Amino acid sequence: MHVHAHPINYSLSAFIRFHPRPIPKGPPVNTLTRLLKLVAPFRWWVLLAVLLSFATVGSSVGLMAMSAYLISKAALTSEQADLALAITGVRFFALARAAFRYAERFISHTATFRILTHLRTWFYTAVEPLAPARLQQFRGGDLLARIMADIETLENFYIRVLVPPLAAALVTLFATLILGSFNIWLGLALLGFLLLTGLLLPLVTRWLSRQPAAQSVSTRAELNATLVDTVQGIADLLSFGQDRQYQARAARLSHKLNQLQERLAMIRGLSSGLATLFTSLAALTVLWLAIPLVTGGQIDGVFLALLPLTAIASFEAVQPLSHSLQYLESGQAAGKRLFELIDAPPAVTDPVRESPRPSTSSIELCDVRFRYAPGEPLALDKLSFHLPSGGRLALVGPSGSGKTTVLNLLLRFWDYGEGQIRLGGYELRDYHAGDSRRMMAVVSQHTHLFNSTIRDNLYLANPDASEADLDRACRIAQIYPFIQDLALGYDTLIGENGLLLSGGERQRLAIARAILKDAPILILDEATANLDSVTERKLWAALDDYMNGRTALIISHRTAVLPPVDQIIQL
Repeated sequence: MHVHAHPINYSLSAFIRFHPRPIPKGPPVNTLTRLLKLVAPFRWWVLLAVLLSFATVGSSVGLMAMSAYLISKAALTSEQADLALAITGVRFFALARAAFRYAERFISHTATFRILTHLRTWFYTAVEPLAPARLQQFRGGDLLARIMADIETLENFYIRVLVPPLAAALVTLFATLILGSFNIWLGLALLGFLLLTGLLLPLVTRWLSRQPAAQSVSTRAELNATLVDTVQGIADLLSFGQDRQYQARAARLSHKLNQLQERLAMIRGLSSGLATLFTSLAALTVLWLAIPLVTGGQIDGVFLALLPLTAIASFEAVQPLSHSLQYLESGQAAGKRLFELIDAPPAVTDPVRESPRPSTSSIELCDVRFRYAPGEPLALDKLSFHLPSGGRLALVGPSGSGKTTVLNLLLRFWDYGEGQIRLGGYELRDYHAGDSRRMMAVVSQHTHLFNSTIRDNLYLANPDASEADLDRACRIAQIYPFIQDLALGYDTLIGENGLLLSGGERQRLAIARAILKDAPILILDEATANLDSVTERKLWAALDDYMNGRTALIISHRTAVLPPVDQIIQL
């Protein structure tokens, strides 16, 4: 049996430099198409938002037209009956505009929040099977940026990219028909300026925004990753004098992000200015075409003010389209980063059929060979052992000898290359990963404790545990007296990753959590490495009774402090 060391880095990143591995890609699928498929369950919400947006701008057009007509008509007549219809129209469109605007904002934002909720759930569901094997090549800050900032970027995609173009198309048709009913050239002139503002200008804006929008998304992700690394590794950075280097790196990325955002803001400003210019030119063009028609008697003079003001009001729908295509670029860049992650094939796939139901909790490895990546040395080479149900086995050896690799394979974090692993007499690959993990309670070298109370961290193993169950588990783990001495007991906050506790207290809390799970298999990976000798002996004595009847796999680099075991395998 030959076992080779393979270092597994559970930290966020190296402190000085990080070399990401290439991410396996899935089949090439258009990002925009995939983003649109994600919104398919909410298509009726989006359609309702489009209709309400059209009704809002349509009411604005109607209000402007009726107001111009009312003012012109009032200048020519003082008869109340002649003005009654126009006055009613102004009141109706004014009230309708306010009501439709409120409804449109309510519906569009409600739809957006529901879409974002769906996206976060979808992303977590897609990422979970990738953990931990496929996620170790990513920095913690980068993952945070993808699941938070990138998904929030898609908020603008759905609220500012999907709805405005559809609403603008309806408004363009509506306004063109109004002016076209007076004269075909008036309608065509307005249509030309609307297409110039709502189609050509956005395309130019998109072309100018494509590179800075994509770069801003990636730069923001890199900045977030650097800041997370800095905050979580601040003690080590200060100890090794690298704090100023990371500070300079964060400042450099922040400056680059600011420059990209300023460039995007300049493009938006230029686009807004040109849109306003085209609006004014459209109004002047319509007025220039309408004056000969009025003087020639083809159009009643009372409608002269109505025509250019109607044209101006219709531009409310097309002016945001330049921003929409800029948001489209940012949304596609964010979506590409999300799909890039979830398209990575999982290291382990569950079988199609149901998991077997074993009657025992034995563990057997037969000639298992495994390497973490092609071209890397073997981490395990023909490792074999048999741990019967209720038995105890110790894997001992120096750091890096492959002990934790055995745990990673049993937990289905990685898939073994050659040989067999049997759990309860059945091939481990025949189990769904969740079903096999339910049979095991694990205390790993790097147990994560959440920034919550002791009670919440214990409930992670068994949410239905009673107070007596908590007390029993903590007594076995030799942490009960410590908890009782705390002012808030189980309700004491322990800080990020349990940093308010000592290393030994964190380990004992992790052991208590494993005991609380009450699984038939107990796996302890260097579970007492941070304990003093007195506490360690007490803990092993308590665990000796607890392990009776359970299958126990104990991983350690020391043999002197092991409890009584049936087998010892030296790696």
